[in-house]
Amino acid sequence: MMNDALHKALNDQMNFEFYSSQVYLSMAAYLSSESLDGFANFFIVQAEEEKFHAMKIYQFLNNRGKRATIYGMDTPNNDYHSVLEVFEDGYKHEIEVTKRFYHLSDLAMNDREHATIQFLKWFIDEQVEEEAMFDSIIQKLKRIDKDSNAFFMLDSEFAQRKFTPPAE
Repeated sequence: MMNDALHKALNDQMNFEFYSSQVYLSMAAYLSSESLDGFANFFIVQAEEEKFHAMKIYQFLNNRGKRATIYGMDTPNNDYHSVLEVFEDGYKHEIEVTKRFYHLSDLAMNDREHATIQFLKWFIDEQVEEEAMFDSIIQKLKRIDKDSNAFFMLDSEFAQRKFTPPAE
């Protein structure tokens, strides 16, 4: 049976995932204001993915007979100066998300809460992919630096990105 501390920590993470969606929407808004619609689309898709993650936790809590509690959110940063800065902040954010899932996993393991351990494994695997993706994009942005053709090719590539919920 899930104890109160783990229940609260999962609620906190669910709300942090909703907040993450807002963080990525604020990044998209900055990029849209710079007429970088492909890059903006990248973060709109990220926002959808974070909302999906939050709802996955919401459903898990309900399935375990626990109440999902929605909290208010802080205002995300809306002040950016470059595409690289946006992606670097996104990468830092994903590192924080990973730390949070590790903490949740530690709590679940300490409580021998096997259903939650299994549930969290999906998120930990997802975080490996998220961090690698952001790191790869940052390396590309640093390499292309002032090459406007490569920059706009990347913008066009991100314009094609879509969110498809993973099959369970």
